[in-house]
Amino acid sequence: MNIALIAHDNKKSEMIDFTIAYSYILKKHKLFATGTTGTRINEATKMDIHLVKSGPLGGDQQIGAMIAENKMDLVIFFRDPLTAQPHEPDIIALMRLCDVYKVPLTTNIGGAEVLIRALESGFFQWREIIHTDDNREGNK
Repeated sequence: MNIALIAHDNKKSEMIDFTIAYSYILKKHKLFATGTTGTRINEATKMDIHLVKSGPLGGDQQIGAMIAENKMDLVIFFRDPLTAQPHEPDIIALMRLCDVYKVPLTTNIGGAEVLIRALESGFFQWREIIHTDDNREGNK
């Protein structure tokens, strides 16, 4: 599974704690993260993280493009709802793409724990079927 990890500045420490706690699950998957978040996750866990640009510099849009191309299976985005974000339109677009393409999205640690446990239990096989259908149609 391809998993995006994104965290606003005030939520980066929480994301680091989450990835440390669930590294035994996450390390079995291909991880993508926005700039600083991914660097900090890598430093804390030594997991291989594919970095995109930081959110305000287009990283949210890069993740969104992967969603639109059916190359992202799960988005864990620790948002800070109490701080205005200069790239709010990009964030809204990313969340809309998750809805359009039926990509599971969580924006807080409570939802992230539910999704990571579901991933561990094998409840995301339907995403593998979607990838198989895409490969048959030549949409790699």
